[in-house]
Amino acid sequence: MAKNTTTTLVAKSDADAIVAGSHGNPFAVLGPHKGKTGAVIRTFQPHVRRVWATGPAGDVELERVHPDGLFAAQAEDGLAGDYRLRLELGDGRLETAEDPYRFPPVLGELDIHLLVEGNHLRTFEKLGAHCVTIDGVSGVQFAVWAPNAKRVSVVGDFNHWDGRRHSMRLRVEAGVWEIFIPGLANGTLYKYELIGPHGDLLPLKADPYGHYAEVPPRTASIVWDLAERDWQDGEWFARQQVRNDRHAPISIYEVHLASWRRVPEEDNRSLTYLELADQLSAYVADLGFTHVELLPINEHPFSGSWGYQPVGLFAPTSRFGNPEEFRAFIERLHQNGLGVIIDWVAGHFPTDPHGLAYFDGTHLYEHEDPRLGFHRDWNTLIYNYGRREVQNYLVANALYWMEQYHIDGLRVDAVASMLYLDYSRNEGEWIPNRFGGRENLEAIDFLRRMNEVVYGEHPGAMTVAEESTAWPMVSRPVYLGGLGFGYKWNMGWMHDTLRYVSKEPIHRRYHHDDLTFGLLYAFHENFVLPLSHDEVVHGKGSIFGRMPGDRWQRFANLRAYYAFMWTHPGKKLLFMGSEFAQEREWDYDGSLDWHLLDEGMHKGVQSLIRDLNRLYRVEPCLHELDVDPNGFSWIDCNDRDNSVLTYLRRAKQQDDIAVVACNFTPVIREGYRVGVPHPGFYHEVLNTDSEWYGGGNVHNEGGRAAEEVPWHGHPYSLNLTLPPLSTVVFKRER
Repeated sequence: MAKNTTTTLVAKSDADAIVAGSHGNPFAVLGPHKGKTGAVIRTFQPHVRRVWATGPAGDVELERVHPDGLFAAQAEDGLAGDYRLRLELGDGRLETAEDPYRFPPVLGELDIHLLVEGNHLRTFEKLGAHCVTIDGVSGVQFAVWAPNAKRVSVVGDFNHWDGRRHSMRLRVEAGVWEIFIPGLANGTLYKYELIGPHGDLLPLKADPYGHYAEVPPRTASIVWDLAERDWQDGEWFARQQVRNDRHAPISIYEVHLASWRRVPEEDNRSLTYLELADQLSAYVADLGFTHVELLPINEHPFSGSWGYQPVGLFAPTSRFGNPEEFRAFIERLHQNGLGVIIDWVAGHFPTDPHGLAYFDGTHLYEHEDPRLGFHRDWNTLIYNYGRREVQNYLVANALYWMEQYHIDGLRVDAVASMLYLDYSRNEGEWIPNRFGGRENLEAIDFLRRMNEVVYGEHPGAMTVAEESTAWPMVSRPVYLGGLGFGYKWNMGWMHDTLRYVSKEPIHRRYHHDDLTFGLLYAFHENFVLPLSHDEVVHGKGSIFGRMPGDRWQRFANLRAYYAFMWTHPGKKLLFMGSEFAQEREWDYDGSLDWHLLDEGMHKGVQSLIRDLNRLYRVEPCLHELDVDPNGFSWIDCNDRDNSVLTYLRRAKQQDDIAVVACNFTPVIREGYRVGVPHPGFYHEVLNTDSEWYGGGNVHNEGGRAAEEVPWHGHPYSLNLTLPPLSTVVFKRER
């Protein structure tokens, strides 16, 4: 390099740093600049013979000022303001290219201000990769938060994964790096290359805001601009708030998309989003469920995590198709009258080197101290909720799924692990909060803010907490001191009742309280009764597999238990396969055993679920006061010797009632008297012993008239026949 050329056109230190890829401010060197004696244009083009800047104001050939491909030239001011690069490649071919370093910053001052504050609710519109047109030139703008990095570059096939080629501009006040790269479009593979604060080159990072990613085990992000979609689900959203309300019937079908149904004749592959749009939506709607809940659909590297260790929080997994096809899938569910809830993992993230872990060479998203930042149970990292940028990242992600994909609700995973600093830790393995307590004050603040923002921006949405402790007021408003969730999973009810129905009937009298205890706290929260995926894995077997007795009794037990669940206060959730009595434990890498439906008993359980959902939907007394103590009263909860429960369900109009009788022994109980508050005829509207479901068809001839015989503290009573191992529902004729 000639000394006079270097000092005139570029400082040697700058030239060496650009070529080495270590310059922290490439926009101060590359592109057009005003020099001491006029304008200077500089470009770094390794493996290129010659370079010209061409434009309306003329042409100028750039001089090679570094042997590794740094070119520079003085130019007229007019040319420096508007030019293209003409490149002579190594084989003599000529190409024309835009210079990314001649374009202005891509983030506006308001965006920077809101990012610094941590109040940019739609960071996904600015950070990440977005197809844009600047000064009439189309391309992709990239922006990523990495405040402690010395240099950040976008790399991909378009620049031979050379981190020296597209180094980004640092917006120092926000710690965000940005660049506009002309000529790129949807489908471009990319990652970020970062040099950490100590000068070390970090593993290539996927985009934290990437909308799309390669199919694992490949890990690159893919440019995918979410263009405006002409959504065809307006009818659903017109009634979204009513359908998600606590007074509405909410019956949720929980699904793991990869293993719901497979295509055996095509190497047992999973269905695509578009195939699921047709098949899953029709199936679930036919069974009468009101909502579908998807196990995490965020991009995740390890299929065995079922999605609960996500790397791409803004990307629906590419295993089943692209983002637009996922949108079409959601749209079809809505068109079939089904709300969509996704499992949302905001409590932790995996340590995969291409993910958020040690993102800019520091513990950026996670706590540095492992007593705060590491989950030993799952070998994952815990978000630093006290950092406003991290809170902003997560809150914006919640809005992202609702606004870009029309998701109706979020079921927040592992909330207990977020609330407690000593979660799954021994003494000395955790750090108390500033008051000396075990509560994670920063996580509490985050959850409250997330719920306030979600319900403030989308009043018809819902959030659901998977919270397994007795933390108070999880589903109560923030202004009352609650966490602000709409609903909470009732884990206690699930554990108690499954324990009960797993017992042999002869022993159930000693465990009667397992069925009744839940009513002591049933209205402390807005509860969902979950029989979820967690209950059919890790050696627990299937729900059907827990049932005791011979084969007939096992099916009868299951049918009685499901009807008890559907008539119990609380919204309903059932994991896929349980609706037709899947016999073996769930296999995330296989398919449900659909062939079981060829057998009448399995078909009968499926028919029962369909009828339970219908009854739950059409009878206000079974859903209107699901979370209100006025909607339930015991008739008799103390008949432990017969293992019988009887209770009333009421609608807002209190004389709209249903009578439920559960017999959890294999004994027919004739002449079983049940007190009722009103006279009239009580139709038998559901009997789990019906032959339609595979039962013995013991019944009450369509119903019973109330007799003026006081019983159970009521002025009238019904003289019933209770089939063995059954639940029977009677609806008063009004």
